[in-house]
Amino acid sequence: MKADIQNRADIENLVNTFYEKVNKDETISYFFTEVIPVNWEKHLPIMYDFWENLLFATGNYEGNPMAKHKGIHHKSPLSMRHFQQWIRLFNETVNELFEGGNAELIKQRAQSIATVMQVKIHNS
Repeated sequence: MKADIQNRADIENLVNTFYEKVNKDETISYFFTEVIPVNWEKHLPIMYDFWENLLFATGNYEGNPMAKHKGIHHKSPLSMRHFQQWIRLFNETVNELFEGGNAELIKQRAQSIATVMQVKIHNS
C-alpha cells in the first residue's frame, strides 16, 4: 500500500513528478515551452504553495490562476482536449505515488479547477 499525501514534501514530489510528465507530453508541453516559456525555478514553488493550500488550507498561496490561464488562452487557445490531458496526467501521477483520502481529495479538487477554468475561459 502507498502512503497518502501528508505534507509539503509529498506535494513537492507530486508537483515535480507531474511537471516532468507535462514537459514530455505532446499534447500540452508546448504551453510551457513555446506559448509562455516557464521559469521552473520560479513556477514550481508557486505550484507547491497552490496545491499545499488547496489540500491543507495553509493560506500560503496568493495568485489568480484564472487570470493567468485566460492570458494563455488568448495567446494559444486551451481546448477541452488540453484540459483532459492535464487531468489525465495529474491523476496518473497521484495514483502512481499515493493513495488515501488526501490523494482522492486532490484529484477531486484538480478536476473541479479544470472544469471551472474550461467554463470560464470559454464563456469570457
